[in-house]
Order: sequence, then structure tokens, then C-alpha cells
Amino acid sequence: MVMNRSTLLLVSAALAAVPLAASAGAAEPDTASQAGTVRQDGAVRSGDSAVPHADVVLYQAGRERGAPATVLGRARSDAKGRFTIAYQQPRERKAVLYLLADAGGRQKPVRLAAVLDGTRRAPQRVVLNERTTVATAYAMAQFTDGHDIAGTYPGLQNAAATAQNLADVTTGKVAAVLAAPPNGGETSTLRAFNSLADTLAGCVAGKTCEELFRLARPAGGNRPGNTFRAALDIAHNPGRNVSGLYRLSLREQPYTPALTAAPDAWTLALRYDADGRTLDGPGNIAFDAHGNAWIANNYIYNPDPTQPTCGGDTVIKLTPTGENAPGSPYRGGGLYGAGFGITLDPQGNVWVGNFGFQGTGCPLDPDPLYRSVSQFRPDGTPLSPPTGWRYGDIMQPQGTVSDRRGTIWIANCGNRSVTRVPHGRPDQARNIASPSGGLVKPFSVAVDTRGRASVTGNGSDNVLRLSPQGRPLGYVTGGGISAPMGAASDSLGNVWIANSGLVDIPCGGTGTMPPQDASLDPGEGAPEASVTMIRPDGTTPRLPYERGGLYLPWGIAVDGDDNVWVANFGGQRVAHLCGGRPETCPPGHRTGDPISPAATGYTSDGLTRNTGVQIDPSGNVWLTNNWQTIPLQTNPGGREVVVFVGMAAPVRTPLLGTPRT
Repeated sequence: MVMNRSTLLLVSAALAAVPLAASAGAAEPDTASQAGTVRQDGAVRSGDSAVPHADVVLYQAGRERGAPATVLGRARSDAKGRFTIAYQQPRERKAVLYLLADAGGRQKPVRLAAVLDGTRRAPQRVVLNERTTVATAYAMAQFTDGHDIAGTYPGLQNAAATAQNLADVTTGKVAAVLAAPPNGGETSTLRAFNSLADTLAGCVAGKTCEELFRLARPAGGNRPGNTFRAALDIAHNPGRNVSGLYRLSLREQPYTPALTAAPDAWTLALRYDADGRTLDGPGNIAFDAHGNAWIANNYIYNPDPTQPTCGGDTVIKLTPTGENAPGSPYRGGGLYGAGFGITLDPQGNVWVGNFGFQGTGCPLDPDPLYRSVSQFRPDGTPLSPPTGWRYGDIMQPQGTVSDRRGTIWIANCGNRSVTRVPHGRPDQARNIASPSGGLVKPFSVAVDTRGRASVTGNGSDNVLRLSPQGRPLGYVTGGGISAPMGAASDSLGNVWIANSGLVDIPCGGTGTMPPQDASLDPGEGAPEASVTMIRPDGTTPRLPYERGGLYLPWGIAVDGDDNVWVANFGGQRVAHLCGGRPETCPPGHRTGDPISPAATGYTSDGLTRNTGVQIDPSGNVWLTNNWQTIPLQTNPGGREVVVFVGMAAPVRTPLLGTPRT
């Protein structure tokens, strides 16, 4: 049935006397676990128009994955869309609350949503509209099943907080983080967000529901029955029916500015720059148990790329929503020019490899500054001395990872070796020389389900496997391994390798990268970029995986569904591949098939040249803008991390070996 706004108003008014029933599967309030009575005021709106007589329900999200949400209260909006819900406030300090508003007749095709920040007190007044619905659908994409939102700490709470970076639930307007630099007019995300809201607005107006539900329907899945479900399906399948959804967004446009052309996929990527005076060449990311992002920084911050800058002497800790954590950035412990190496051990201590990065023209000699790793407590206090930990013949460390026993593995780019720090005790560190010196420019380390370490040799087109005790088990070659960079393991015992096909990283010198070259950008003469899967027995498929938008692959990560994400140093894109469990991929996909658009990947003009990629406990995909798109060698560093909201299966952090859901 097609309804305009007038019809929607009449039908909703006729139903105003119908008693509200609890949503199927939702639990009723548990009065034993609740505090005093409070009230939640709000309004249901579409653009500048009220949505009258909507059935509004306030829920507390379930405390674990798959658990039902709890109904806290309900109301019906009046002729001006206003409502008030009185409810018993949950005693749980970090409870996540959300509202759903249903309208549009007996079938109720209109469902608007808003999630409240579980880390803060609920606002006195909220607005539910298409913007808050899109924000809820994307941020909570990995925690929503039907009308129920549920999950565990910290992923659920951090996801709810991230939604506040997209839409302001107190006004229904664009949130301050999305509205201002380094987002705002500097990237297309704000316009894409408004266009997504516009795709829902046509249905709320009673004009385009059938078309919206047809276009949003996932491959092999059920047709969504309401606007919130449609937004969730788009968030889960951002590359599906992109052009059709864009054309639909033009039919009703209460939200501007909007896109003027169809994107390659309906993704939402936020940029975070801490305080705007800290990040310069972020190299890689590691998450702590609370979902805070620890970031290795190549250079000392300098906004002028023409001025020489020396090696970074800080490690940055961002909150899950992108602000500097208290006391961040942290100094000391021998930090200098950190590169790709950063990890957290089981105690939450942070380890950083001091590669010795610095811009051309820096007066400092990085030797012996690049012969150490630094260690910090969770509060940022250095545990390593001012010269860093230098045991185990460390030389230009790159990949630095911890296993579940707290043993730290360090890839020494400068001397063809690996340093093993058993149980995180630096004085017991041992250097493991590669057999016959055959591992040239070790770059990254991944620990598999058996505790074995796989180390990429960027200069030797191979991967060295080591036993949990550090005994060499042999080299893996073939399968397309070519100038390998990042490595990541999955829960099945496979190890995934990012093959740059071109990048020959400098080791044994100053740690600066080669001059900018046009071949680093997509076009003719593109390198043979690919991803290789190494099976638990050390064999590989005959051919590597080459689609999904791969271009100069660098970092690589595996999410909670064992699917693979790849950061690219060229092309402003992230690639998403089907991993070792095809049942978690879209229908018809096999291992290695691209989930992201096959030719372009998921692009964003908020990306520059990316090295690190990691998945947080909320399912957000974080990438480091390591270099500017057109870098100057005096100070080539990028200035932000970029977060694709809600796109991956969440991972328990800190990441110790293989990912856990």
C-alpha cells in the first residue's frame, strides 16, 4: 500500500487507541535490578515534519550476544510527534538504551531508531529521525538481530558511543564529529550519511517503501519489513544495489548536503586526528581490553611537510570514539621513530618497535636509536629505560606481536632475524637468525592457533615459520608470495599474507622511504598485488587472491568471522575478502573471493596511504593514514586514523595470536 504523509497521519490517528503490545522476544522489565523512576522525553520526526502517533518503545540492550532486549517503557507520540516515557532506570552503570518508533499503519513499514551512549547519562530529550536511524544501523550493525540489540562490554557500549559521532540524538542533526574537520566538507562521508537518511525518508513519506525494501534485500536473504531493517541490510551489504539506492535517495531529500553521484559502496568512514597536533605518520594500531586504540607514530608532529621532522617520540592512545585518552600522548621508554610494530600483552602492557623512521634532513643519527623496543604500562607510564629494551640483538624492529602466553615476537628488518622475548621478560630475549640468512628484511609476524610464528621476508619473497619455542621450521615460498608485508592468522590455523608485489622497504639505512613515484597510484603498470593463504601444514593454494581492490597491500587483519581485511598503500581503499569460513560470507562466495567491490575495494576520500588495519570490539575497521597522498620526504606523514563504522565481525581485544569473537 502506498501512503503519503496525510494518509500516514490519518491511519496513525485511527490506531492511537490500540493498546501497545510488547515486541516479540523482548523481555519485560526486571524490577529487582533497577533504580529510581526517570522520564525520557523525545520527538519522532522526518526532516522538518513530525511523525505523529508513532508507537515508541524504550529498550535496554541485552547483556550478551543473542540475548533479548528488555522493554523499559512505551508511549505513543502525539500529533506533533512528541512523547514521554516513564521508566525504572537500570542499575547497571553501562547499560545501553535505545528507542524504536513504529508508524505507517498496521504493517508499520516505518521504524525509526536512536541509540543512547551507554557510557554517559541519557539525555533529557531525544529525537528519532532518519539520521539517528542510519547512525544506529551502522554503529550497531554487529549487535542487532531483528528489533533486539545485544552484546557484551566493551563492544556494545563503544558501538553506541560511536553512533553519537554520526548523529546527535538530542537534535537529530549531524553530530559534531561528522560535521567538522577532519570530516565535514573534507570528505564525502557527511554527504553519504545524508543520502542514506534520504533513502529512508521517501518510505517515511509513504512513497518508496516497496522500492527501498526491494533494493535493500540482501542476496539470498529476506526482504526487510521496515526502514530500520532496511538500513541494517544496507550496512551489512554496502556494495549491493548501490546505484539504485542512490537514485532512490534523490526522490525525497530532507537532508543536505547529499551526494551528487553514486558511491562505489554505502560505507561510512570517520577520520580521527586526536587533538589535531599529535599524529604524524601513524604506522599501526593495537587495541586494549576496553577498545582504546594505541597507535605507533613515525614522526614528531609538524604541520609543515616542507620542514624536516625527526623520529616520533610518542605513542598515542585514542578512546574508542577518537579522542586523546587522559595523559596521551605518552613519552619516554626509548621511543624513536616507531614503525609497524605495536602490540599489547596479556597484562595490558604496550610494546612498540623503534624502527628509527625520520624525515630527510633530520640532524639526528638514528643508530643506535633503532636498536630497541619500548614498553609501557596501561596508563602510559614507561617500563623500559630511556634507551629502550635492547636485549636480543634488535635491529630496526618492524612487526611486534604478543602471543597468548605473553611472549613477544619482533621482526628485525635490519639484520635478517627475529627476537623472541619469552613471557615478556626482556632480559631473557633471544635472537633467532634466519636459516642461511634467507629471510631478508623481516617485516611482520603472525602467531597461529598452535603458537607458531610466521614472519614475512619483504626482500626475499618468503615466509619463515618458527615453533612456539623459536625453532626454525622452514620457509614458505610460492603461492604468489611477492614482496610480502603484513601477516595475520585466523581461528582455523591459516596465516594470511599481504603481497605488495612492489614495495622494497629500506632497512640498514636511515629508515626513510623511497621518493614518491607515480607507480604508487593505480593506473598502467600496476604491481601484482595479492593475498596468499598459508594452510596449517605450510602449503598454499596454487594461485594467490588478487581481487577486491588490492593495490600495494600493506597491513592485513582477520575479523571475528575469519574474513580478511587489507590496507593498501595506494588507491585510497580497503579490501575485504572472504576468509576460511565461506558460510560467514555472502551467498556464493568462496575463500579468497572479494566481498568489497572487485575492482575498487571500499574507497574513501578520507584515506591517504594506509599501512595498519585492525578490527575493534565493536566491529569497526581502523586504518592508519601513514603517508600523505603526495608525500614530501622531509615530512611525509599522514595525520589521521580512519574508521569504517560497523563493517566487520567484532574481535576480542587485546589481540593475542588468532582473533577471538
